[in-house]
Amino acid sequence: MSATAFTALNSRGRELLPGFIVSLIVAAAATFLSEHYGAPVMLFALLLGMALNFLSGDSKCKPGIEFTAREVLRIGVALLGMRITLGQIAALGWEPVALIIVSVAATILLSMLVARLMGFQSLFGLLSGGATAICGASAAMAISAALPGHPGKEKATLFTVIGVSALSTLAMISYPMIANFFGLSASEAGIFLGATIHDVAQVVGAGYSMSPETGDTATVVKLLRVAMLLPVILCAAMITRMRGAAAGDKRPPLLPWFAVGFIVLASINSTGLVPALVQTTGNELSRWFLVIAISALGMKTQLKELAAVGIKPILLMFGETLFLMLLVLAALRWWL
Repeated sequence: MSATAFTALNSRGRELLPGFIVSLIVAAAATFLSEHYGAPVMLFALLLGMALNFLSGDSKCKPGIEFTAREVLRIGVALLGMRITLGQIAALGWEPVALIIVSVAATILLSMLVARLMGFQSLFGLLSGGATAICGASAAMAISAALPGHPGKEKATLFTVIGVSALSTLAMISYPMIANFFGLSASEAGIFLGATIHDVAQVVGAGYSMSPETGDTATVVKLLRVAMLLPVILCAAMITRMRGAAAGDKRPPLLPWFAVGFIVLASINSTGLVPALVQTTGNELSRWFLVIAISALGMKTQLKELAAVGIKPILLMFGETLFLMLLVLAALRWWL
């Protein structure tokens, strides 16, 4: 590396460091609160970040906050590939795999249609429907990173994160009771919980609260939903390309680099050669990067802007959640 390049890199690092450190501190505080009070860590990170939103206007912190909300997020999404293997998917059999594909596609398409009918852009339906159908806050942030730029995109992303985090917590509490009410077997309950609850952590909590078999099945089904993130990101990237780039910008790639990273890491993880310690470390790094990124995203948002969105987005996300739950229950009753 030349002296000029090293100097430029050092200067860039100093510029980004204050904002990144602030985001890291907020993420650590959110993790502490989540571990002690049981609420979703993403929700804590978002709310704490919003409480410090004045820092996004600070000349020292602003560049690092912008970088963290954009690039650190994408690294976290790429590392999600360490959570899944092709063997896990194959072990489920074709019926649960087909159920996940159909339920994810149906939820997203219906969300886009209803969003248009409610007066929103269809992309908001893609964002909220993808978050509901795939993996909650992580999916919302990943899809948002691939969607075209828009003045209201960050606000829509944050609102979606708040909504899916709250609904996921409610689902973690109520869905095991629903599974018992309908008399689902341990395996069926695992499929139900894994196919409907938004966030991975809540799926694990709900599944193992019922039985080890239910928890194991729910976790694998949920990881299959995480794998559905890749085709949805690809669709979002294609939409971005079709809409073109802003003047002076390069045309976005068909497959974003973080989606390529997701594919590569999932493929490597599927070989069975990755040590358990490396898998665990990758999963933990992914979680940390996503929490740090949502902290930065929160710092970029004004609370009054979120308060102005009204009741319609809440109704949309609640409807998406209800539709997904009823669809999976119907499939368990009459198909699987």
